Amino acid sequence: MPVAHYGVLVALGVGDTYAVSLVDNTGKVVASATPSNPTPVTCGDSAAAVLPQPVSTSNTRVYFLDQQGNVNFLSPNGVTGVATHVPTGASIRSMFTVSPDDQRIAVVENTYNASGATTVLYAEDLNGATNHVKLFTQTGAFTLWPIGWHGTNNLVLAKVPSCTQGGGPTCCGPQELHVVDPATAGRRSTVGGSTCILVGSATPAGALCENSAFSQVHVLGWTGATVQTYAIQGPTPAYLSPDGTTVALVVDNATTFAGAKQTLDMLTCGWIDDTHVLAGGDAQQQPRIGDVTTGNIVPVSAQGVCGGTIPGGL
Repeated sequence: MPVAHYGVLVALGVGDTYAVSLVDNTGKVVASATPSNPTPVTCGDSAAAVLPQPVSTSNTRVYFLDQQGNVNFLSPNGVTGVATHVPTGASIRSMFTVSPDDQRIAVVENTYNASGATTVLYAEDLNGATNHVKLFTQTGAFTLWPIGWHGTNNLVLAKVPSCTQGGGPTCCGPQELHVVDPATAGRRSTVGGSTCILVGSATPAGALCENSAFSQVHVLGWTGATVQTYAIQGPTPAYLSPDGTTVALVVDNATTFAGAKQTLDMLTCGWIDDTHVLAGGDAQQQPRIGDVTTGNIVPVSAQGVCGGTIPGGL
């Protein structure tokens, strides 16, 4: 039986709540939730903490953080509940990723201050917080985001700046990905680095990076090796399909595809499956789904930007 695929839209608001929606590849919103916004955190008075979206996906659910530190879940059939709890506080923010089989959760607990963050990485059973293992700790200008699991026995961490003062096009995203042993945090491979800037989001096939001249985009496998290279004309938002065969390139308010002969009039922010891309939006821009095979585009009756896919393994 084919596995159903869903895209996640996350609409982070300035009020008390934000929105999480699950969308199928026909554009239908199959389930949604409105959790409370996590408490804002800063790095002292002048710098902002660099934070990922407060969501994670497994093969069957999306998980999302609320103000109390609860990790809630939402299934495509609309079932929701609380899976576990992570540390939270005035200067503490926890980031997390749930394993594809819903068995384990890896958490980065960050305590922010004027010089950066103190990072504590741990993993434990999702149900009951048993088999707790503290894996790593550090303090400084860089921290880690747990962004996913490659298979069930490889944890993927992103190295990112702890804080930013003013931003910039390459200020605040992952600088490299570390594939580590989820039992020891021993590093198995590094994906990306200072000579090739990571772009888009990782998929089961790997990740994308653009060279310092922004003339090429490289498809990187999970060992860190280059699998394929495509020419680009300057810094370009780019997204790798789950099977690794196609790269969506956002150029001049449209999406073209390296590896497929198609152009879609939409600003892609991720893939749902190997033939459908998702464009996020706000009050001015309606989210849409594009079919890479047929060229059809359908609107989505929810707001937000791309927050992952179900199934959720890397």
